[in-house]
Amino acid sequence: MTARFRLWLLGMGVVLTAALLGCQKERFTTDPEDRLTFSTDTLRFDTVFTSLGSATRILKVYNPNKRESLRIRRIYLENGAQSRFRINVDGLPGPLHTDVEIAPNDSLYVFAEVTINPDEPPSISPFVITENLVFETNDNVQKVVLEAWGQNAVYLPSRFGKGGAVLYACDGGEWVWDDPRPYVIYGIVVIDSCTVRIPAGARIHVHGGLVRTLQEDSMVVRYNDGLLVFQGTGRLIVEGTAERPVVFEGDRLEREFANTAGQWTGLWLRAATSGHRIEHAIIRNSIIGVRVDSAADLTLRNARIYNTTNSGLIGVHAYIRAENCLFHSNGAFAIQLEYGGDYEFNYCTVANFGGRSEALRMSNTLCRDPLCEHFDVSPLHARFQNSIFLGSRPDQITLSDAKGRATDFVYRFEHCLVRVRDLVRPNAWPDFFDHCQPCLNLSNTDSVFLNIAERNFRLDTLFSKADGYARPIASISADLEGTPRDPEHPDAGCYERQ
Repeated sequence: MTARFRLWLLGMGVVLTAALLGCQKERFTTDPEDRLTFSTDTLRFDTVFTSLGSATRILKVYNPNKRESLRIRRIYLENGAQSRFRINVDGLPGPLHTDVEIAPNDSLYVFAEVTINPDEPPSISPFVITENLVFETNDNVQKVVLEAWGQNAVYLPSRFGKGGAVLYACDGGEWVWDDPRPYVIYGIVVIDSCTVRIPAGARIHVHGGLVRTLQEDSMVVRYNDGLLVFQGTGRLIVEGTAERPVVFEGDRLEREFANTAGQWTGLWLRAATSGHRIEHAIIRNSIIGVRVDSAADLTLRNARIYNTTNSGLIGVHAYIRAENCLFHSNGAFAIQLEYGGDYEFNYCTVANFGGRSEALRMSNTLCRDPLCEHFDVSPLHARFQNSIFLGSRPDQITLSDAKGRATDFVYRFEHCLVRVRDLVRPNAWPDFFDHCQPCLNLSNTDSVFLNIAERNFRLDTLFSKADGYARPIASISADLEGTPRDPEHPDAGCYERQ
């Protein structure tokens, strides 16, 4: 074999090898175990805009497979054309990208941009704007949260508080929430050794939702975020007026969220805290309205607590005084009083139409096991005057006395409108009306409210059973809206008939 022939064969080998390599197909994994990884699970735009502006953040997407490529079937924004975010995938703009390939052990860049105009109302540009950026690969759906702030507000504990809790203390001093901007609670705010005073007209918006966290023992814990807690010597003073009430609600003010319950957790006044006072406040669209724990006390005047997924007002061995208050549209009990306590309600309307539970529950028991075979008892003392307890169920009051001792379960209804049926049967509480005098036991056909379907619980303008049924209370001369009470024959409930 000549040297020239050997060189020719070597050259052909190189050409054939190059050709074979050029024809070799890129290998793609279709194994669902092969997933993308990301530089972060939440891409935050940490700017609070005070004027029209935009910001860009970068997300890096990895293929951790060392031998095979990954083909991403789709990358898209969950809200599509309605999204406030814009994305660019490896230099290509657009809200949807298909068949995007990442080589083995390689990555690609996704650029996300948001434009905010904080001068738009929160109904158009919410306080916290969140959306999922979705990746579909090998039958896996993976999401990265995009998070931006649409409004200039006071964020507590911070704009990065979701899923965390921050304790505030001021050594017995006061913290006045009088900033003209709205307050947005983003996470869990715990008040200790501090009086929080909230003046008339303030708006408190709470960003809630389900949070998933991993404990040190690798146990996954899920809980609802968006909670304002008072403990120790912490105290809440709300000083709204009829014209300028203080509003506690979620941070989504778009029309479709106006009546969505469960957007945030609620207010929690923990054991032994004292001096809480809430006047002319609206608490709505939460899981619970207010919970008052053992030996804590609350004065509640001219408050409206409604549209909760659970109970509106919860007292657990607590001390509560309420007047001119409206409770309605609560998923569980409108008022739930457990493990005894001392309670007084005057001129309150409790209307739980459409709820799965009664308007009022009272118990002197604290169960220690699911079947309540082991329990503790604490005396209950409750008095209700000039109030209304109605709803769609045939019974709107439920009572639970663990030991059946009159000294441990003392209650009185005076000049009240109620709805009970099974409660007064011989095997239940046949002497109920001995403790409810005078009372009207109404059916669901009796006229009381102006328009239940529209949640208007003012009294019927033509004829209402509550008209003139109350007894004057010298210390309460006006109703929830400031309308003067009739000095001789006031109406039952929180509204005086016009």
